[in-house]
Amino acid sequence: METPAKIAVVTGAGSGIGRASAHALQAGWAVVLAGRRREMLEETAARAEASPSRTLVVPTDVRDPAAVSALFDRVKETYGRVDLLFNNAGTSTRGIPFEDLTFEQWSDVVATNLTGSFLCAQHAFRIMKSQEPQGGRIINNGSVSAHVPRRNSAPYASTKHALTGLTRSLSLDGRQYNIACGQIDIGNAATTRNEDTARGRLQATGRVEAEPRMDVRDVANGVAYMASLSLEANVQFMTVMATKMAYIGRG
Repeated sequence: METPAKIAVVTGAGSGIGRASAHALQAGWAVVLAGRRREMLEETAARAEASPSRTLVVPTDVRDPAAVSALFDRVKETYGRVDLLFNNAGTSTRGIPFEDLTFEQWSDVVATNLTGSFLCAQHAFRIMKSQEPQGGRIINNGSVSAHVPRRNSAPYASTKHALTGLTRSLSLDGRQYNIACGQIDIGNAATTRNEDTARGRLQATGRVEAEPRMDVRDVANGVAYMASLSLEANVQFMTVMATKMAYIGRG
């Protein structure tokens, strides 16, 4: 198999932002598609305009340390290196009042959004540190919830705030190894996961109102731009949001 020049790993690649970002990266990258549902990953691969040697499907549950280890072992065996990790896999609870959240619901969001991102970043970091030429880039999907929460979203908002800390820590710890780390904070991308946003979401005022959304390809283009930079440059934080969503100002 001919080894492409650059190797990217995208988690949560079976749909939405992950799928769009994997497709945006297909020019110039071999893209490893990671996610829990093989059939969705295969669909992402089938829709890509790339040769089979430039797309690798690896079903992975990022909550499982053994599965994450197997993912990066497979990447290293296949391509020999990792140049980019897009930590995109995530989940949330929807519309559950804080006092009604169960421990299991809290734990699942933390395991996916935060611990999963840590596990993937740690494996990528180790490979990037030891490979020649040394270095690489890690991009974390932080969400605008890393800055401002929605109502009834404590698990999601908490993990996205925590990802900002992970991003900053990786930026510092990776500096001496030529490993760059940045974060993309996304607001209201039009995916199947947030179709309810277009119908109506609970606002801070207590009203339920529809919100503007943006094409998910605009997010993917942001990820591709961050990935395109040389390792001498880094986008530390990027916010890509629907222009008219209630975020700036008082709503």
